[in-house]
Amino acid sequence: MEQRVLGSTGLSLSVLGFGGFHLVEIASAEATRLLDAYLDAGGNYVETAAGYGDGASESKIGAAISRRRGQYVLATKSTERTRDGFRASLERSLRNLRTDHVDLMFMHAVQTAAEADAILAPGGAMEAAEQARKEGKLRFIAISGHGRPDGLVRAVQRHRFDALMTVFNYFDRFNFPAVETELVPACQKSGTGLIAMKAFGDGYLYRSPVPSIRYALSMPVATIVAGMNTGELLRTDLDMVNTLTPMTEAEKQELYRSAPELGSYVCRFCGKCAANGFDPQTVFQLEAVFDRQMDDLRVGDTAQYALRERLKGWFAQQEAARKDYAALSARVDPSRDYRGLSALCPYGIDVDRKLKIAHAKLSANGYLA
Repeated sequence: MEQRVLGSTGLSLSVLGFGGFHLVEIASAEATRLLDAYLDAGGNYVETAAGYGDGASESKIGAAISRRRGQYVLATKSTERTRDGFRASLERSLRNLRTDHVDLMFMHAVQTAAEADAILAPGGAMEAAEQARKEGKLRFIAISGHGRPDGLVRAVQRHRFDALMTVFNYFDRFNFPAVETELVPACQKSGTGLIAMKAFGDGYLYRSPVPSIRYALSMPVATIVAGMNTGELLRTDLDMVNTLTPMTEAEKQELYRSAPELGSYVCRFCGKCAANGFDPQTVFQLEAVFDRQMDDLRVGDTAQYALRERLKGWFAQQEAARKDYAALSARVDPSRDYRGLSALCPYGIDVDRKLKIAHAKLSANGYLA
């Protein structure tokens, strides 16, 4: 399997990483079979978190492959923000994982600037992480986050982390564009290694596995972490990373035009609909934070609708989006006719309808006028 170097760490990671979240859904014996098969196939990055099943994922990994500890890079995560909380979390993780050290320890799910500041403040988690590194209990300090990357941007501006993990997929590229335009360049400049998660959009891109993995492979990441809880999923993911090539820029542009998940509702932020001093993109950017532009108020296919309903609030940033919308100087007027803007959209989006849906989501009542 292809390996890539993780930033300035010197760690060489297999391009497919094993995500431990879904191990909580299967029996320990099956977890052992999957992890052994992954390592036997050349995989070498195993990642979990203290909160996955309240330690169940860590415990299954420890029971399954601690006997092979020298064959893989091990990572876990903590959502603790204080020095004492982070230290206790790390100690518990080491016991669960049956090891005396982890290779990467993530400060996990850092969403806001306030959380980033708390981690880096006196008495914050960073103090515990640095002390643990001196003691040999962790090798590299990392950070992760989902959705709009305000917290991650703030964190990397204030501190050089060894690695950073966030969402990389062609759907959320249009929901959280700052990941690629701000966060990636900042990490590359500082030598912070990048790790991709949610390449399949939490399963939302199930109709498009090949373009999903090819898009993720084209990102400047060392590994793509995928959750796998069956042998079939493992074999499929291994086959894709071993046979597929990264997307070219021309292929990406075609994907942005034709991907079924983007369709004629998700804004691509091309800027062509801005007219007469009003830019719909400012509204659509907040709709993206609110629900990843998933809810178009059409049921359609029942299974697809149910999946959207499950995933649209996954990153829990709705209140932040509403607060920012309330502060906009140019909000949507539900009684205004915006149909003239629809003709300007090269992706066939009904801009008038989308604006009014976005306004309903972002307004206090949450209903269409």
